[in-house]
Amino acid sequence: MKVLFSSWRGEVVDNRGREREHWQVPRRVDLPQEFSKGERIKAFFGWDGIVIVEEDVDLLEMCVKYVEALQRESCGRCVPCSKGTYLLLHLLSRLKEGKDVAKERITAVAELIRQGSKCSIGQTGPVPVLHVFEFFEPPFGTPGSKADYRFSVTAPCMAACPSGLNIPRYIEEIREGRFTDSLSTIRERTCLPATLGRVCVRPCEENCRRGLVDEAVSIKWLKRFAADYEMERQWRPLVSARRTDGRRVAVIGAGPAGLSCAFYLALMGYKVKIFERLKEPGGMAAVGIPDYRLPREVLRREVDVIRAQGVEIEYGVTVGKDITLSEIREEFDAVFIGVGAQTSTKMGVEGEEKGLKGFISGIQYLYDINMGIDPYPEGKKVVVVGGGNVAIDCVRTSFRIGKTDVNLIYRRSRQEMPADPVEVRDAEEEGVKFHFLCNPVRIIERDGRVCGVELIRMELGEPDESGRRRPVPVPRSEFVIETDILVAAIGQAIDLSFLEEKDGVNVTRRGTLYVDPDTFMTTKEGVFAAGDCVTGPDVLVRAAGNGRRAAEKIDLYLRGKELSLSEEERFLRFFSALRVFDKEERVGEAGRMRRTYLRMLSPEMRKWTFDEVEEGYRVNEALYEASRCLRCYRIGMVALDHD
Repeated sequence: MKVLFSSWRGEVVDNRGREREHWQVPRRVDLPQEFSKGERIKAFFGWDGIVIVEEDVDLLEMCVKYVEALQRESCGRCVPCSKGTYLLLHLLSRLKEGKDVAKERITAVAELIRQGSKCSIGQTGPVPVLHVFEFFEPPFGTPGSKADYRFSVTAPCMAACPSGLNIPRYIEEIREGRFTDSLSTIRERTCLPATLGRVCVRPCEENCRRGLVDEAVSIKWLKRFAADYEMERQWRPLVSARRTDGRRVAVIGAGPAGLSCAFYLALMGYKVKIFERLKEPGGMAAVGIPDYRLPREVLRREVDVIRAQGVEIEYGVTVGKDITLSEIREEFDAVFIGVGAQTSTKMGVEGEEKGLKGFISGIQYLYDINMGIDPYPEGKKVVVVGGGNVAIDCVRTSFRIGKTDVNLIYRRSRQEMPADPVEVRDAEEEGVKFHFLCNPVRIIERDGRVCGVELIRMELGEPDESGRRRPVPVPRSEFVIETDILVAAIGQAIDLSFLEEKDGVNVTRRGTLYVDPDTFMTTKEGVFAAGDCVTGPDVLVRAAGNGRRAAEKIDLYLRGKELSLSEEERFLRFFSALRVFDKEERVGEAGRMRRTYLRMLSPEMRKWTFDEVEEGYRVNEALYEASRCLRCYRIGMVALDHD
């Protein structure tokens, strides 16, 4: 996007005085043209500089508005930020009124705030003011030019979290010993804190600025600590409905998306009933994640909290068989579909369709084991095909049901594996044999039973649509691995066979539900959807986050309000395009404090048990780990022009 001026991330692009066709385009920032439909972005102020899109921007007015936001968000715990922002606002306001205020005095105060503050609010907040006074002269843009100024607070970890948790706040509350407050902060955005504290894939930690100093803060484990602290003491959660509303909402599926949607609708006062096919709640979190990673009693305790808000769950109901979607829609004021990816993708190899004993899908393999069943007791040698988290769960659970020879086949190299690297490491420690750059071509059988698998070696070619290098077969490189059990865990699929044409719910070419991306409504009015049935197989934290967001849209629908993105959601998209985390940033020293890791059973002890293998933080460990947070809040403000 062409801009008049940018100082973002140290790159100064100044197009003032140039013909527009000769304007330079900044490389380090690419703002969208609109904040939302009909709201054109005129300028942006943020933690790394300023971006001026149009000439008619009152920069001094925007400085005043920005420092007002800065002062409002200051925690007040350090003098440079709390008192300094008050003084800076006073000086800018006087200058705006036409009073004689020295430029040097304003910049001196701004620099004092930047250098003396303890957290990023103060350290980055004065940057836009300093850049305006460094690169512009009075009258600072176009005085009197009108704009709609809006701001939001973000942080690199917050911008990366699919559930939108206020991570710095809940960590700060732990650091202060306010563990109940911390959990309340977490529950504002997710009703599954103990679950996510164990199995979340941690995109927040990949975007943690502390990692640029030494190691990322253990955001996930601190979340678990807050949840476990309440659970271990059997305290009643401090949550309650905000209002009472007699209207009824049906939820199909008691997985992460469905549970989240139901919980937040219940807090809004609606009567919610969940229809679940299985005999217990949690969906794939319950029957697809082994107990050594997510104990069943932990998940059930979280569901008890949800049920305590008045949510009703009816188990053993197959929608499309026991009751149709159309019948549900007639009975309820709105419907949410949150079914997960509970079927497997086929490998497409010779022998797959023969119904051989010992051949099983990854989803079914984990389901049987989680139900206490060994899918094939006669077999002791296992080969799992796949490179994702389901494949890793399959190999690690194999030891725990007495299998002695466990192998994993993956067609790319270790670097391309989509599975959590921590889980891969743990599997290696437990004795799983990894075979990279090979792929199955034929299942070998004897008397209707699997006795081996023929593989072909692969080499990596050009990148495919996923960005990973495409595996290419190496001619005449076939070889055989003997096995009793072959588990296909190459991918998951969505079963939407419960839909009928009369339901009016459209399906995409990818076999997922079509929804409006801004509102989560399907093509049938009053029927909403989120989770894997919309995105395809995805991570638990995104399904849970989108379930909560869908609840907010259902609330708008039932109250007759316009269905649209909230201001918060618009800023989330805006910050995502802007990329809040800068992996090239030089953070400097922060008093090196190494990350605290959880105590874990030794590989030889844990590989034979389904008991939880990691022990949560003790209080002193949580306090220490929370103290490592740099509190990386920062403020972004847009100046908008309405078409």
